[in-house]
Amino acid sequence: MPFFLYNLSIKREQVSELIQLQQALVISPYIELYNLVIPKDNMLRQINELIDFSFVYEELKHNYCLDNGRNAIDPIRLFKYLLLKAIFELSDADIVERSKYDMSFKYFLGMAPEESVIDSSSLTKFRKLRLKDLNLLDMLIGKTVEISIEKGIIQSKAIIVDATHTKARYNQKSPREILQDRSRKLRKAVYKVDESLKARFPPKNTNDELEAEIAYCKKLIDVIESEGGVCALPKIREPLNLLKETVMDDLEQLRISEDPDAKVGHKSADSSFFGYKTHIAMTEERIITAAIVTTGEKNDGKQLQTLIEKSQSVGLEVKTVIGDTAYSEKDNIAYAKTNEIELVAKLNPQITQGGRKKEDEFLFNKDAGMYVCKAGHMAIRKARQGKKDRGKNQVDTYYFDVEKCKKCPSKEGCYTEGAKSKTYSVSIKSSEHTDQMTFQESESFKDKAKGRYKIEAKNSELKHRHGYDVASSSGLVGMELQGAMAIFAVNLKRMLKLMM
Repeated sequence: MPFFLYNLSIKREQVSELIQLQQALVISPYIELYNLVIPKDNMLRQINELIDFSFVYEELKHNYCLDNGRNAIDPIRLFKYLLLKAIFELSDADIVERSKYDMSFKYFLGMAPEESVIDSSSLTKFRKLRLKDLNLLDMLIGKTVEISIEKGIIQSKAIIVDATHTKARYNQKSPREILQDRSRKLRKAVYKVDESLKARFPPKNTNDELEAEIAYCKKLIDVIESEGGVCALPKIREPLNLLKETVMDDLEQLRISEDPDAKVGHKSADSSFFGYKTHIAMTEERIITAAIVTTGEKNDGKQLQTLIEKSQSVGLEVKTVIGDTAYSEKDNIAYAKTNEIELVAKLNPQITQGGRKKEDEFLFNKDAGMYVCKAGHMAIRKARQGKKDRGKNQVDTYYFDVEKCKKCPSKEGCYTEGAKSKTYSVSIKSSEHTDQMTFQESESFKDKAKGRYKIEAKNSELKHRHGYDVASSSGLVGMELQGAMAIFAVNLKRMLKLMM
């Protein structure tokens, strides 16, 4: 009988204690093996010693049932599995498989050496049922910053801000194209090992129906899994598991033509991406103090004030903010001045002018050097009008593709029916930025601006070492979960390095 059935009148505040009591006490004669085979400088051992993961019980207590069901799998163990996924960039199935034989994994997960592992499907349920409605991103960042301050790791009073792009998992492909791409990669991996298996594969699907493609993928998986030796090879197991997860776990998402939350963003005038942005604030010691996940088209500068306030809320004193030109818009300059914060961000006349009309409808993309309308369409060219220092101020006029405007669902109030062009003009000269212009010419500004490169390196680490270049699921909620675990992992690694 489950422990919870013994007392139906327990209070919600007792849940964290009761979840802990549910966990079986494992007394193993082999426990000393960990001291023999896992060195003191092992990263996972160091993380266990650095972080008290009991906070997981407290944060998740509202998502566990009090009076029915089987004993829960230890939430800390499931949480640590997700952290391992973020550190080592493996699928659910592969991270569980590795925990069968990797002693450092077992030690980190709080398992006895001979203890059996969970079923990988438990991780999917944990993400969907236990982590829902939980602000994991802010909570995990707050934990690492709190420890960093306690241990004296963070000394600076400056934050560096930037945004990094993450491509959507489904990348505007149709569901059938997604399945075709992943099944193709799996077949190629098999051919490199044993091309004779090709004769046993089912005939490729030629039907345009999604159900037919799913059926083909399932048959392909069955054939490959029947060959036990082939499946054991990592080069085949990994694309096989990815295809299985896509067919099984994401079947509901595959019925949607594209990721419903992902949006088109622009990296430059002639390049774009389909996905999300993560806006990051980081100390000069390279500890991330705040993050905001948005859709891809959102403007970087609009997130600055929230990043500052989130950093302050976790105990950081912010006296200086370092960023690129995207953060030097008028509202941010006024906010920094009011709060006695130095804003080390170079002015760009095209994004910081006062008196600009429809500021919320037309946002400047610093990478492309163009304005983007509220529908996400970027200007195709610009032209400067008026003479410098003569009469009226000069303006930059931005021209949009009028054919897109004619068909745009948001054209009401923006495009005049029958007009042959659609433009947006910005005044160049503004006296409101005189103080900031003087500041950016100072040696202090130039010296502090040199530190901005650090956040570029952090973005690269997130993408290339922790799989943050592509979303692992669809939707903003999934992206926030991925961001929470990836940022928690990089903060822990950085803390360990600075403590050595």
